[in-house]
Amino acid sequence: MDAPRHRVIGMALGGLILAQVATGTALAHADTPPGDTLAKVASAEAHGAPRSEARVTAAQVLDLARKQVGITENSLGGGTKFHAWYMSSPRAVETIARDTGKISDYANAPWCDMFVSWIGEQLGIQDTMGQDAYTVQHAKWFESQGRFGSAPKPGAVAFFAWSGGGIEAIEHVGFVVKDNGDGTIETIEGNTGNGKVEIRNRPTYQVAGYGYPAYAT
Repeated sequence: MDAPRHRVIGMALGGLILAQVATGTALAHADTPPGDTLAKVASAEAHGAPRSEARVTAAQVLDLARKQVGITENSLGGGTKFHAWYMSSPRAVETIARDTGKISDYANAPWCDMFVSWIGEQLGIQDTMGQDAYTVQHAKWFESQGRFGSAPKPGAVAFFAWSGGGIEAIEHVGFVVKDNGDGTIETIEGNTGNGKVEIRNRPTYQVAGYGYPAYAT
């Protein structure tokens, strides 16, 4: 349900960032953008350091996601902690630079992908969960990491294209809880139903693909 507004934001998203940089008021946050983090992780691994995400399991991700069930957007389609976090993060600066626009455009933007990204940030696995507010670009990031496929594993990030199609047709995203074994999956999604975090059941034919964070066993 998020793609149309995401694409408008992608087309409409510039000047505020330049002003923030010029005045020194650019917002900061403790997380590291995925690209920078991946480079640091690769460097660390080359020197024998373990990957940070090995500490987090799919069950932990789903437990945290489940605790958010019931959170609801305001009448403008925003106002959640997921919006507030994303707008204050360095990743928002990166995606604004990519898509053009201003950070305030995220205030009432579709937030299903902000929800997924927030979960990764809270557990310190943003380098393997990725961070974005635009589902198509997030799916492409997983694909670029060799972590995109067709199996609905627990904890996988499910990218939905309601009418079918590949990555470019993706419109929504959520977490896979389980494969129901009947052609459907149970999911936890933000910005679904009437703008809430909810547990849903979805037919697998609506899934364009799955992103696979690297979880501990």
